[in-house]
Amino acid sequence: MAGVGAALSDALTLPCGAVLRCRIAKPAMSDSLGSGAGDATPEQARLYQRWAAGGAALSIVGEVQGDPHALENPGNLVLHAGGDMDALRDVTRRATASGAHLWAQLGHAGALAHAGIGRRVGPSSLSLDGLTCAEMPVGEIEELPARYAATARIAKAVGFTGVQVHAAHGFLLSQFLSPLFNRRSDIWGGALDNRMRLLLTVVDAVRAAVGSDFPVGVKINATDGLAGGLSNQESLAAIRVLARQGIDLLEVSEGTYFPGAPSSSESEGGGVHGFCRRVRAAVPVPVMAAGGFKTRVQAVAALEGEIVDVVGVARGLVLDPDLPRAWTDGVDEDPTFPRFAGPLPEGGVTAWYTMRIAALAAHTEVGYDLKPQTALAAMAERDRERAGRWVARFGDPSGGR
Repeated sequence: MAGVGAALSDALTLPCGAVLRCRIAKPAMSDSLGSGAGDATPEQARLYQRWAAGGAALSIVGEVQGDPHALENPGNLVLHAGGDMDALRDVTRRATASGAHLWAQLGHAGALAHAGIGRRVGPSSLSLDGLTCAEMPVGEIEELPARYAATARIAKAVGFTGVQVHAAHGFLLSQFLSPLFNRRSDIWGGALDNRMRLLLTVVDAVRAAVGSDFPVGVKINATDGLAGGLSNQESLAAIRVLARQGIDLLEVSEGTYFPGAPSSSESEGGGVHGFCRRVRAAVPVPVMAAGGFKTRVQAVAALEGEIVDVVGVARGLVLDPDLPRAWTDGVDEDPTFPRFAGPLPEGGVTAWYTMRIAALAAHTEVGYDLKPQTALAAMAERDRERAGRWVARFGDPSGGR
């Protein structure tokens, strides 16, 4: 791992032996550019090729599913035997041709599965205003590690250079970790040792599936940010166990979706970056912060201050895909983040960035001028159209798995 004086341009050798060419990564985002039937598209190939050519060492494709009814969005990829493998190989070939890594984020949305076309299940049943799910039966829980492993095998076979197990942001594995979501009284719930059992079993299964020399990362919350949710203390305890399982990169984030739950006032470590410092001092695994870097000065300070080993830049790379090359060349050329006049609709800013990702893929970002309200409407219309294709391909989730 990097010591004092580390620069953005320094290479990083992961525990498995794989090498990241610099210290800037594009974290997982819902690029939402899949076909609507789980397959990759030329637009995705162009997008990840652009980020690689711009100098990023690693891009992570968000929410790659093994179960088509566990989707976060109808633009997600689904890796299964009936998928378009040639389209996937086109994405991975173009995204890694310049020496960059492309990892698949192995996901399961759980209780937050896309409404109407996803099957909402979680560790415990929930019936809240805006969030309802069924409790996952023990038999389905026991099947999950093998499903993740099968997805990881396909990812490796089609040319992804690594995988990341998603256990953050309130999706399924995060739900099992959190006492707010997980109220089970069997071996999958209760004490932290039980709540982290599924994540640890999944990581073991994925590692066995891809081998010792293939990168396996984990994304985990520092805290859920909600009263009664996962705390910094519990997260660090889980990370200590994960570190003994041979993971190659630990990405730290925070926050989740849980309608009606009060926000936590906990602040044990100065936010995500403060928590990353604690993690980095506690475990011998490279640490990446999911975001919070808007300037080159901030990124360099995090590396030289031994806060992280890799800086995650998400929205900055949506604004400027060539940003990593400028920063590693020593240029303090920072992106100009938009300022939106309020009031803004819920989800409007996220939609603005999502539709700008589509513009990047189409090479039309120079003329991109949508307002958040317009972007939100365009994204919703696109999702409605693709939802129909998803159901036509994978069936009605109410009919079971």
